[in-house]
Amino acid sequence: MQALVLEEKGVLALRDIDLPQTVGPDDVKIAIHTVGVCGSDVHYYTHGAIGPYVLRAPMVLGHEAAGTIVEVGENVRSLAVGDRVCMEPGIPDLSSRASKLGLYNVDPAVRFWATPPVHGILAPYAVHPAAFTYRLPDSVSFAEGAMVEPFAIGMQAATRARIVPGDVAAVIGAGPIGIMVALAALAGGCSRVLISDFSAEKLAIAAAYPGIEAVNLKETTFAAAIDTATRGWGADVVFEASGSAKAFEGLFNLVRPGGAAVLVGLPVDAVRFDVAGAISREVRIETVFRYANVFDRALELIASGKVDLKPLITGTYAFKDSIAAFDRAVEARPTDVKLQILVAEEG
Repeated sequence: MQALVLEEKGVLALRDIDLPQTVGPDDVKIAIHTVGVCGSDVHYYTHGAIGPYVLRAPMVLGHEAAGTIVEVGENVRSLAVGDRVCMEPGIPDLSSRASKLGLYNVDPAVRFWATPPVHGILAPYAVHPAAFTYRLPDSVSFAEGAMVEPFAIGMQAATRARIVPGDVAAVIGAGPIGIMVALAALAGGCSRVLISDFSAEKLAIAAAYPGIEAVNLKETTFAAAIDTATRGWGADVVFEASGSAKAFEGLFNLVRPGGAAVLVGLPVDAVRFDVAGAISREVRIETVFRYANVFDRALELIASGKVDLKPLITGTYAFKDSIAAFDRAVEARPTDVKLQILVAEEG
C-alpha cells in the first residue's frame, strides 16, 4: 500500500511499501483517517535519529492517529467494525516485569510506531492490538482523536506531578507538548498555570485558554514572573517541556520548597544539573517518558469538553501532500502548533 516513507535522513517518499496486515485474534484493522505530525517524526526526517534510535532502513512515519475499524480478530469483544477509534501507539510485552508494575511505557521490549525499526501508520490501513485501541465518543472528531496521543503526554506529566487542587504550576516551553502539559495541569486541579517562551505567537495561543498566563522571556525572566505570581514562594510544580539545556540553569529557583520539578523535554545537549539547588529545597524530581494508563483518561477529558484541543490544530493537509506537510513542520512557523494529514476523507 502507499505510505509516507522516510527513506533516509532528509529524504521522504510517498510510495508503495509492504506492511503487515494480518489480523491476529486479539487485533483490529483500522482504516486510517487522520494522522498528526509529531516533533519526533520531524526530528527523524531532519536528523535521522533520536538518541539511541537510529534510522537504518526506510521507515513509515506517523504515530498520532484516528480511524475506523474495518476488521476485528476472533477474540475481540470490546470493539466492532465501524467503530471510530484512536490508537495508543506503543505495544509492550504485557508479560514483562515493567508491564506487571504498570510501567509498560518503559518496557524495554515496547514496539512504538515510527520509532526505528518499527513502521508508523501514515498509510491507508494499520493493524493494532484491541487492548490499545479506544472507541471515540460521538462528540470527538477524527482530528481530536489524533490529538489524544500528544495530550496523553501532558496527562502523564500531570499525573507524575501529583498535583494538589489549587496548585500553581509553571511550564517552560510553549510548544505543542508544553501547551498540552499546561492544559493537563489545569484539568488535574491547578488553579493557574504560567507558561514561558520566547515566541509571542506561541504564547498568544496558550494564553487564549482561561487559567494559562503567558510569560514572554524577551521581556522578563520566568523567575521574576513566578515570584510575582506567588509572592516569592515559588511554583508548586515546574514542568520543563522545552528540551533546552539552558532551561536547567536556575530551574530549582522556580520551585517552592518541597515542590516538584517534572522533566518532560528531552535535551539534545548535556545538562548542568544543580544538585545543591534541588537538595536545599528538597525538590521532588519526576521524569516523563511517553505515558502509561492515561490514554483513556485523556480521551474522556476531551470528550467531556473540559479540554478543547481544536484551537491547536493549525494546518491540515491531504495525504498526497504529506511531504509538503513535513516540510512546513520543518519550517517551525511560530503560529503553528499541530499539523495533521488526512489519509482518508470522511464520507
